Amino acid sequence: MDTVTGEDGITRCAWAGAPGPMRDYHDDEWGHPVVGESAYFERMTLEAFQSGLSWATILAKRPAFSEVFAGFDADAVADFDETDVERLMGDARIVRNRSKIEATLQNARAIIALRDDGGLERLILGFAPSTPPPADATTSTESVAMAKDLKRRGFAFVGPTTAFALMQALGLFDPHVPGCHRRKPD
Repeated sequence: MDTVTGEDGITRCAWAGAPGPMRDYHDDEWGHPVVGESAYFERMTLEAFQSGLSWATILAKRPAFSEVFAGFDADAVADFDETDVERLMGDARIVRNRSKIEATLQNARAIIALRDDGGLERLILGFAPSTPPPADATTSTESVAMAKDLKRRGFAFVGPTTAFALMQALGLFDPHVPGCHRRKPD
């Protein structure tokens, strides 16, 4: 993977070179651990909606996603019904994909069921790799195992590639390429 030096003189992962939301996300969030169920639910949801789309599209719609999915409160989203699905399908501020919307509701219900077993955060952190995958990887042994376990527990839209992107976003390993200013020293 490549790096790029921005107009500010700082070297970053190539996808985050230009000023704007992508760079801000790269510098301030991507690969940084978060805490709490709603933060994990948000990242999982956004990664699922990103599948097949650009991350820039998802970032632009992120405030609307947060609003329509009740701040990613699993209890609130788990109570959504078909009327809510139709309302969301009519909301142009988000990605209107019925399968992804329904998966988000299903995932909220799975999160609630998981609470008795330590919760979403604990489950996902349990898949942190002992050795970081190569910078150009899109899946790993751990992401395959995470996706399989999440599906077994009733989650949807959590394949190995989405699970890997979730691991990157949550900082389960350092996703920044060598030479990036955000890369931790080895």
